[in-house]
Amino acid sequence: MHILGIMGSPRIQGNTDLLMDEALNGAQGAGAVVEKITVNSLSIAPCAEYYGCLKDGKCIIHDDMDLMYDKLLTADRIIIASPMFFYGISAQLKGLIDRCQALWARKYILKQEPPDTGRKGAFIAVGATRGEKLFDGSILTVRFFFRCLGVAYADELLIRGVDKKGEIKDHPTALVDAFSLGEKLVEEQ
Repeated sequence: MHILGIMGSPRIQGNTDLLMDEALNGAQGAGAVVEKITVNSLSIAPCAEYYGCLKDGKCIIHDDMDLMYDKLLTADRIIIASPMFFYGISAQLKGLIDRCQALWARKYILKQEPPDTGRKGAFIAVGATRGEKLFDGSILTVRFFFRCLGVAYADELLIRGVDKKGEIKDHPTALVDAFSLGEKLVEEQ
């Protein structure tokens, strides 16, 4: 089983990154092969609405997204992780998701459904505030992104009230919960 971790935070070794690492450690411990992509290290232009993808399902912009499409379509499990910026996912992660308009075109315009292989995904998010609706918009974004990929939204780990770099280490259960999320993704068939 191959698990793709997409880390959407620009802050390396920050709270989101630490949670992603623990989730991938849990998955690896349960027998999965894991791969972590840090979106901030990629060169991904934003979607420019050229609509070339409506013809053949391929984006006409060529950059690091060329490598991501296959990874997104072949991973058995996907974990998306992001800090909350103004009650939304990071711009880096949103740019990657927006560039999947090409995959949306394949599925909904060209009727090329991704294979139904029981693929699953999870969302990890960390926010400084404790707002009741802190994660609502981001959950919708990730759910619809997963739907486009043929991935079932299977789990989430949402942490409020954590902001300073590394502060997640002081949270009583967050790292253990992230490890368990990774394990569960592998164990659930």
